Amino acid sequence: MMVILIWLYIAVLAHPSLASTWSTPCHPFNPTEHQLPLLSQHSHLTTCPGPPENWHVTPSPGKGLGVFATRALEEGTIVMREAPSLLITPPPIVPGYGYNVTEVGLRVQSAFDSLSPALQSEILSLHAHFKPGESSSTAFARLKAIFRSNAYNTGKDIGLFPKIARINHSCRPNAGYVWNERLGRRVVFANRRIEEGEEITDSYVPLLLSRRERQQRLDTYGFRCKCEACRVGEEEGRKSDRRRRDIKELLGELERGIAVEAKEDGVGRKKAKRLAKKSAKVVGLVEDEELPEYFAKAYRYAAVFHSRTQAWENATLWAEQGLRHMMMADSESQETKDMLQLTERCRRMWDEEQRNKTSSKETE
Repeated sequence: MMVILIWLYIAVLAHPSLASTWSTPCHPFNPTEHQLPLLSQHSHLTTCPGPPENWHVTPSPGKGLGVFATRALEEGTIVMREAPSLLITPPPIVPGYGYNVTEVGLRVQSAFDSLSPALQSEILSLHAHFKPGESSSTAFARLKAIFRSNAYNTGKDIGLFPKIARINHSCRPNAGYVWNERLGRRVVFANRRIEEGEEITDSYVPLLLSRRERQQRLDTYGFRCKCEACRVGEEEGRKSDRRRRDIKELLGELERGIAVEAKEDGVGRKKAKRLAKKSAKVVGLVEDEELPEYFAKAYRYAAVFHSRTQAWENATLWAEQGLRHMMMADSESQETKDMLQLTERCRRMWDEEQRNKTSSKETE
């Protein structure tokens, strides 16, 4: 159906590119010799192409078409990898206005016209939501609506991925996605176990918004979300909103704290302990709210702040969790490599701490 539109104002953009979902092989990064034991624990999570039989498109009650798992998919399994069929660099943003709609439309049409008939047909089969009062009488208007309803932010460009576009929205999705600049593909992966026959979902809007705010954003796509997170009663809905608000606030505070070099004086140690406590709290909140999209970030913060308090056991456990989730998205990203180094350091310090304790007991 519709895919999240990550544009600042308008998204109707394109440029021809041959879509390829399965042809690119996996290229895991080359770890150093001392990294191999740690990395081997997570080798099943490297970003490799999944077989096409992982999913199929079929009607989804109340949603039109949807993508469903044809077999049980374990956490970290690649659902699909797809290059953009249409990709365009947007025109400059006009201050106070956004993208020039006419220029955007011309780029879309020009790119679309250069595609093969088969690819044009696939794109035109996608959902198009027309705003109230918006003309839908011309092919050009329909093409623009399709892009507005289905395009993704793709690095510095905007891209359309016809197969990924069939994945429906949930405010508690079971799949995550990432744009892999190196491969030129958007990667969709299971962020928890997905059962055979279960619909695969991702998110079209920021998940830390309240239910009301999420529904307002989803009006752009022409539907009301009826996912598990939105069907709850008022009391549970208020609790969910509060958890998501707290997650957003805590992540912001931790992001600011991580950018400041830790001080070794009394004030610095006190601050580190306070932030370590908050990092553990945000881990609990994202787990309670079942938001795997934020797991890697929460675990990373917990690892960093617990390492600053020299709580090496907890820091190691959080770091390994963070590494596991980062490897699901992209095992070769710099962020993943940095997390691997942090995990190694935490484990090394924990091992040293254990040896010192053992040595101390032996000398008593």
